[in-house]
Order: sequence, then C-alpha cells, then structure tokens
Amino acid sequence: MDKMTMQLQCPMPQLDFDIITLGHGSGGLLTNRLLDSGVFDVLKNDLLDERHDGAQFVVEKGTMAFSTDSYVISPIFFPGGNIGELAVNGTVNDLAMCGAQAQYLSLAFIIEEGLPMTEFWEVLLGIKYAADQAGVKIVTGDTKVVERGKGDKIFINTSGIGQVHPRAKISKSRVQPGDKIIVSNPIATHGVAILSVRQGLEFETSIASDTTNLNELVTSLLDIFGEDIHLLHDPTRGGLSTVLNELARDTRLGIDLEEKAIPVLDEVAGACELLGLDPLYVANEGVFIAVVAAEAADSVLEKMREHTKGQGAAIIGSLCAEHPKQVVLKSKMGGRRVVNMPIGEQLPRIC
Repeated sequence: MDKMTMQLQCPMPQLDFDIITLGHGSGGLLTNRLLDSGVFDVLKNDLLDERHDGAQFVVEKGTMAFSTDSYVISPIFFPGGNIGELAVNGTVNDLAMCGAQAQYLSLAFIIEEGLPMTEFWEVLLGIKYAADQAGVKIVTGDTKVVERGKGDKIFINTSGIGQVHPRAKISKSRVQPGDKIIVSNPIATHGVAILSVRQGLEFETSIASDTTNLNELVTSLLDIFGEDIHLLHDPTRGGLSTVLNELARDTRLGIDLEEKAIPVLDEVAGACELLGLDPLYVANEGVFIAVVAAEAADSVLEKMREHTKGQGAAIIGSLCAEHPKQVVLKSKMGGRRVVNMPIGEQLPRIC
C-alpha cells in the first residue's frame, strides 16, 4: 500500500479538539480520548490491542538484537517523509545493522502543547506506513505532553527487538586488511533534503530524503553471503566520514577511499557545492555500508544492485595495514588527503 492509498483508507476522524493540550498527557480521560481517536485503530494488532504498559510475545530460539533511538528532527515534515516514518525506519535499520530482522517496536511520543491534530495524524500515518513496509508491529508505547516552548512540536522514541540472522557474524573484530567497503546507495541525500526545507532553498530538481527500511536487503545478503559480511553500519549523523573514522579507530587499521567511486546524485553534489558542504560529512537515512571479504565483494555488489534499495551500490574502498587509524581519500584528480572526523555538528536536528 502506498502513502496516498493509506491516507484515503485512514481518514482523520471527527474530533472535538483541534490541538494537543497538556491534558492529553495526563494519563486520564483526555489521554484515552487521544489514543482512542486513532492511535489504537491505525496501529492495530493483537499485541497492541491488550493496551498494557508492556507487551508479551514469544521469540524463537537464537540470538536477539535490541536497539533504541530518539528522533528530534526539524522540521518534522520534509520531502520524502516525516518524523514518524524516520522513527520506525531508523530503529528497523539499527537492528538490520546487527544482522537482525526487526519484529516488535515500542513507540513513545513527547508532544508539545498546541500541536495541531492534523499534524499528529499525518505523523501517525507515517508510522503506520513505515511499520507496514518493514513488516514490524508496534506493540507498546507511551504519550507525554509538555508545555509550549518546552519541546518542538513532537519528539519520538522507538525501541525495537528482532531475531538475528543465523548466518550473521557482524563484528568489528572480524574486519581485516583487504576487506572491501561497499555503500548501498548514493550518499548525502537525506541531509541535503532536510537543509533545503529548513533554509527555504529551491533547487532545479526536487531532492527528497531517502529514508526507508533496509532490513529486507540486508536479510537477502545474509542469506547468500553470511559470514563473508564482516560489518554493517548506517552512516546517519556525521555521515560516511564519521562511520569510517570510527571503523579505522576501533580496528586500528587504515582505510583507502576512491572519491570517484563514491556515489552522489548530481543534484545533491551540486547542492553541496553551492552550500559549501562535503557530501562525506552529510547525514544519510536509507544507506548503509557493508565491510565484506575481498573475494566476495563483487558478488555482494551484484546482489545489492539487483534490489530496489541497492541499485546505486558501489565498492568505494578497502581496509589496509598502512596508515593505521586514518581514512585516506584518493581524489578524482589523483591527489590524496586525510578524511578526518567532523568536529561538532554540521547540521543539528537531522534525525
């Protein structure tokens, strides 16, 4: 089901309140009216229907992965999605980077007094859409309301649990010299999309966030390549440069990158040049890197490109024993420079 179809099938109910008030976070009558006005109906499933403070479910024998994250993005609506979709996709992807298929999520809202119900409804539909696309259930949650000026419309926390793939052995301890680094899609798209809305910028072509779930693609890779995939990571805040610098630091290895191999959409590259940004430092949401055994790299890349969410995949570099703890980029002109970790926040409130 696409977003438009979902909106048609889930019209906003008639309510006797137009905005969120402090009373909607009281835990009493108004809270129940808020939840009954759509939350339970839109996110309906057998576990959430229990309306309990927690959820009980049976897990299969094996290793489980658990992750939690909070989302404070500004603005809460942006080209390609909204904070609700981002919250679900973010936790689903954090679990996928552990080699796990997300199964159950918790959902907690911190809402600023005065948020229009129309905006809350749109965020709720974004959550529903993303959960359906990822095949996960929202099974428990919480709602709090803070005074005007104490928040920024809405913050969301999601926590998730999932079963780790039986063939997954994802660990930095398995990374070794010669391993290849593959990025699943063009980088920097999400960060530029958010910046364009925040600053009111207009480009010749529309740039939309690439927020999406990555669990299906990761599972398909693990099904075939298993232990040849040594590490997975999504380069969100801090971008590709941060993830690779952390990898070099923690493994005490060097990383060689090829600038001409790093995929960046033309419109994104143009926007970065206009804004004075380096795409390596810009946040991503629908992208991950895979560190894989050298002999499997070409096959992994081919399989990635067969999937709709990996069509722009590319081998961008490799691990080496030289220049330990440093990421070195070979430029398109042939020169070499060290890619350092960013200092501070290049673009705050990005996720």
